[in-house]
Amino acid sequence: MTYDLLRSLGLTAVFGNPGSTEQTFLQNFPDDFSYILALQEASAIAMADAFAQVTRRPALVNLHSSAGLGNSLGNLVAAYHGHTPLIVTAGQQHRELMIGEPYLGNREATNMPKPWVKWSYEPARAEDVPEAFMRAYATALQPPAGPVFLSIPLDDWNHPLEGPAVLREVSKTYAPDAERLRHFAERITASQRPALILGPDVDRAGGWHAGITLAEKLKAAVYSAPLADRASFPEDHPLYRGPLGMSVKTISDRLVGHDLVIVIGAEVFRYYPYVPGEILPAGTQLLHITDDPAVAGSARVGDSLLGDPRLSIELLAEMVGDGSGRAQPEPMARPRKLPENPSSPLTPAEVYAALSNVRPQHAALINESTSTMAQHAEWLPSVEPESFFATASGGIGWALPAAVGIALGDRDRGVTRPVIGLIGDGSFQYSVQSLWTAAQHNLPIVYVVMRNHEYSILKSFADLEKTPGVPGLDLPGLDIASLAQGFGCRAVDVTTTAELEKEFTTAVESDSPTVIVVTTQPQKALL
Repeated sequence: MTYDLLRSLGLTAVFGNPGSTEQTFLQNFPDDFSYILALQEASAIAMADAFAQVTRRPALVNLHSSAGLGNSLGNLVAAYHGHTPLIVTAGQQHRELMIGEPYLGNREATNMPKPWVKWSYEPARAEDVPEAFMRAYATALQPPAGPVFLSIPLDDWNHPLEGPAVLREVSKTYAPDAERLRHFAERITASQRPALILGPDVDRAGGWHAGITLAEKLKAAVYSAPLADRASFPEDHPLYRGPLGMSVKTISDRLVGHDLVIVIGAEVFRYYPYVPGEILPAGTQLLHITDDPAVAGSARVGDSLLGDPRLSIELLAEMVGDGSGRAQPEPMARPRKLPENPSSPLTPAEVYAALSNVRPQHAALINESTSTMAQHAEWLPSVEPESFFATASGGIGWALPAAVGIALGDRDRGVTRPVIGLIGDGSFQYSVQSLWTAAQHNLPIVYVVMRNHEYSILKSFADLEKTPGVPGLDLPGLDIASLAQGFGCRAVDVTTTAELEKEFTTAVESDSPTVIVVTTQPQKALL
């Protein structure tokens, strides 16, 4: 009965790593379902996260009791912040054993994943399992979308049930309050130098093109939201002004001169380092549109409006006055400076410049080289919707398995495009087992691993915080190419831009995963 329900809901791909408490669920696995085996549970979550993002429907994850759930939590945080609809399940020990705290029993199963799930439940009876899945699906999908958790005792799956499960349909968008939106439109029309900040939820909602229409009508400067995990506006557009920054001071400084800031589909604001300053410059007001009441509530400044980002932008574009009388914002500076002579090791700018020369059209880019995000934005601007992905949390180890999920999601929806992972050598180690899944499924992924022999972002942060002598920030002795080969991938080491361009072009034309390890100089991050 439960498999019939899952089939009806389109939940036929199961990401997981099986254990003894999950085997009763997986027994006689249906032929029309697919089981995507990850060799570690954090990888299973990230694969499912990215799969759900590109297919635009919830994904199902099956983990192993408390141990597997514990392994997955780092990437569950990313799915929560990224508003990804996941149904995460874990097996529980036999009901008759639980009173005695058995081996592999999850003592407080519903509390363990909190606060990183929208809903957490263990059915009181076996008969409640199908209905629990239906509620989990509805809860995960409704805005703000996000992961949910079900703990299911292993003996429940052997309990016969009568009749089909109840199948329901639920809404996944809601329109903003019309009167309040009209008030926002009046304030925007009256502004002299508006700034438009389009966050990740705009791209998630399918609002890329609507955002262009609104920006062009307003003649507004457009900024990327801080630490954005999706790109929501073409970064080669004349109105685009670049990333907003990461700290209170840098964001406030960037907004000087704007009398009104309109933030849509993002937090106000997602800060990283603490650099004191004013949240907004003097004389600047802020309007905030989001479909997440918690995000609206946590904003420290501004007036908020709840509503689907795409619908809100489309309606705003009809309501606001024409901005033809406003001065054209200055175009973003793109210095794109490179060393006069080739470096050895290469600088990150040289790596990204080389990749820009051979970048294929319509590629999906996944970045987790945290110290080189500025170089990525400069040389590889996002120019299409649903083409840039990054972790929505502060942890690393998401991008490598996420590339697997994107490639599998593209295959599922019949889309053929290159999938390119740009990953630091430190980040690469967190979920290196994902390479095996990529190889087993013959996924055409190109991983470019920047080998700078350290956690560069943390060294930059140590400089900012004036904390010298922090241990554990160097990464000597890693043979990344050999690791990749051991998991079944083609792998090469390169040291020059010519080698990089040649190997990258070969890899893009392949129908299996390739890992290109390029030795680079450390990069001081712009914090």
